[in-house]
Amino acid sequence: MKIKSILGHLYVQVLIGVGLGILVGALWPDLGASLKPLGDGFVKLVKFMIAPIVFCTIVSGITSLTDTKKVGPTLLRSLGLFYALTAVALALGLAAVMLFQPGAGMHINPAHLDSSVASKYTSQLPSSNPVDFILSIIPTSFVGAFADGDVLPVLVIALLCGFAFSKLGAPGRLALDIVNSFNKVLFVVFGFLMKVAPIGAFGAIAFTVGKYGAHSIGNLGMLILAFYAACIVFVVVGLGLVARIAGFSLWRTLRYFKDEFLIVLATSSSEPVLPRLLSKLERIGCERGVVGLVVPTGYSFNLTGTSIYLTLASMFIAQACDIHLSWDQILLMLGMMLLTSKGAAGVTGSGFVALVATLTVMPTLPVAGVALIVGIDRFMSEARALTSTVCNIVSCIAVAKWQRALNMETLRSELKAGFVPAEGEKVQISSEPALVH
Repeated sequence: MKIKSILGHLYVQVLIGVGLGILVGALWPDLGASLKPLGDGFVKLVKFMIAPIVFCTIVSGITSLTDTKKVGPTLLRSLGLFYALTAVALALGLAAVMLFQPGAGMHINPAHLDSSVASKYTSQLPSSNPVDFILSIIPTSFVGAFADGDVLPVLVIALLCGFAFSKLGAPGRLALDIVNSFNKVLFVVFGFLMKVAPIGAFGAIAFTVGKYGAHSIGNLGMLILAFYAACIVFVVVGLGLVARIAGFSLWRTLRYFKDEFLIVLATSSSEPVLPRLLSKLERIGCERGVVGLVVPTGYSFNLTGTSIYLTLASMFIAQACDIHLSWDQILLMLGMMLLTSKGAAGVTGSGFVALVATLTVMPTLPVAGVALIVGIDRFMSEARALTSTVCNIVSCIAVAKWQRALNMETLRSELKAGFVPAEGEKVQISSEPALVH
């Protein structure tokens, strides 16, 4: 009975899937590489749920706010925190590559690099024009935003509908009841989909180990080591400081969201856990309106894992090709990365695409240099997604605290107890707003 109870936890099932995936990928590489559709299929299954869940959560959140004037300050504080954390992440990546010097001594001739590796990613590059980026946030049509699955256009529609429902009175409450009921349906469906998370984790890990294997790391192991070290320092020191200032325990927060972290680690994507993050953040005491605004926005503007990767990878290419960058050039590159780390959000392989985007506007560095790291990019994508996910969780709790939209008693009791689902791993957003302290 005790074993059955342990196996009922999602994180245990995902761990078993990861272990089996590593075993299959190591013993039967060809079989492991062929299991990629399992991981891709799971991500696609969850991804089509994200747009409607984000819409319903934000609409419900705005209408639950007693003062809709809080929306502007909440978004501004969120974006301010996101860019501050991004700057810290970029600086940490730079410090790590300077300390470890992973590319030193390779003496690569850029003319000998395969430029075709980067060319297939150029079609995915976002526009570097800020105006074009802002225009891309505006949905082409109401339904089209949901069909495309882009979070930011859905966020715009949800904000407008939320304010409209608040102004309508009785008709607005009727429409809101429909949205809340549909939201409950979505989370029940999402609960069904999460039952196949261990299978998705199994397929994704089996593919990574089977296709790339440990031998593909080779001399690039130092780059991976530097990247993981920078991510750990960012989470422990950078986010630990934010958590301390906001008055909550980082360690207990990490333990509370362990299920989600395992899924992100296995699938190399933060998207499959977005619905669970929304519901669990509200469960620990964050007001629904803040959760609905901060987390979806953070998925596009708070990619700190990608930021660390960008500085590390760019400087690694410079070191490997014996290209010396002055501090003026480095600062210019960091400034560009503040934009490119956001612009590629929502694109498959966004970290690698953002790297190509950065190199295309930095004539000093060869775009073909990405060929040096394409073989090990998969080993770093997990840490990119995981770091960004942790950062979005900590940022949401911190912003909720600063906006006086956090029940600290609920937060401390939930984090102390750890997440224990009532039955069958069901996670549901309540119909009542969280208390504000």
